[in-house]
Amino acid sequence: MVHTTHEKHAHVHGGDCGHTAVKHGDHTDYLHDGHLHHAHEGHVDEHQLSASSVNPDDCTVGHNCGAHDGTHVHGAQCGHETVPHAGHADYLVSGHLHNQHGTHCDDHGAVH
Repeated sequence: MVHTTHEKHAHVHGGDCGHTAVKHGDHTDYLHDGHLHHAHEGHVDEHQLSASSVNPDDCTVGHNCGAHDGTHVHGAQCGHETVPHAGHADYLVSGHLHNQHGTHCDDHGAVH
């Protein structure tokens, strides 16, 4: 497994740091500026969620989430937090990963 670190990260992540907590395997990561950060052995690791049965990276053309209107387009300025997932960017919407895929929005599963 690649061990990527976030250099010179002075912020301390924790339960009341103000960043969204995401359960990731056996630990908790924190969403920070489009990255998943995990404090580890005196430094901060950069993580991403892997494609899995819980968080697939498949196309879900029929997905109709109801959490935003059908004309909403996910992107850097859409107002949803960015989550690194399986080599691409998803957006956190009501506890689910959404991926803009052409003219529709894919559901890439729930996060906690």
